[in-house]
Amino acid sequence: MKEIVATSLATLISTALLLIVWIVVTGPGGLPGTIFPSPIDVLRALYSGLVEGLLWPHIRFTVQSAMVGLLIGASLGVAAGALVVLVPVIEPFVLPIVVGLQSVPKIAVTPIIIACLGFGMASKVFTVALLCFFPLFVSAVAGLRATDQSLLDLYRVVSASKMHVLLNARIPAAAPYLFSGFQIAFVLSLLGCVVAEFIASSRGLGFIIKARSNDLDISTMFAAIVVLSAIGVVGTTIVRLLQRRVVFWLP
Repeated sequence: MKEIVATSLATLISTALLLIVWIVVTGPGGLPGTIFPSPIDVLRALYSGLVEGLLWPHIRFTVQSAMVGLLIGASLGVAAGALVVLVPVIEPFVLPIVVGLQSVPKIAVTPIIIACLGFGMASKVFTVALLCFFPLFVSAVAGLRATDQSLLDLYRVVSASKMHVLLNARIPAAAPYLFSGFQIAFVLSLLGCVVAEFIASSRGLGFIIKARSNDLDISTMFAAIVVLSAIGVVGTTIVRLLQRRVVFWLP
């Protein structure tokens, strides 16, 4: 409970400082509202979008696409990382493919993904899964290999199976790495989803930002950006709190 209160207090202080700077920048003699809207204008747009319901369908679409893609990409990344660690002979074959795929700019392949999967949620989920795969793959490989060698030797002496060693020794050792990778993947999931919505979509917060930029509705654009930031902060905070509960043996 103390951790939640401390985190919330720190977030409120940071938000207050950011608002003060924002008010000064957009105040008299500052940037015009057509370039950088004031907090009051953004709050009005937020109120209108949330109370009147304009933003909710788009928030729902973005969050669903990002979370489904995150779960798929994270699951495949952890599974591939575990396979590389448990069957080391396949690493020279798998690693170049994974690194090669990750090296390709996702914004370059997103139009191809959309052309194959359409304008709906499937293309967004695939893009997000592609982005989230690598952080969990790297975290899984590093974490599973960080297991104490003396503990592995002990399991080997008692002829424990690879699955037993994985569940009882390797996964607990890898848990901090996996949670760190998941925090990175969570942020990337929102990024990938918004990029896909920018390119081709009729729903989502990315679509709202692009559509309102064409209409020069800067306040609603910033309102959508604020919502995205809030989702990112809340999501990463939840992951950090879960890490402290699950990986309780770390200071």
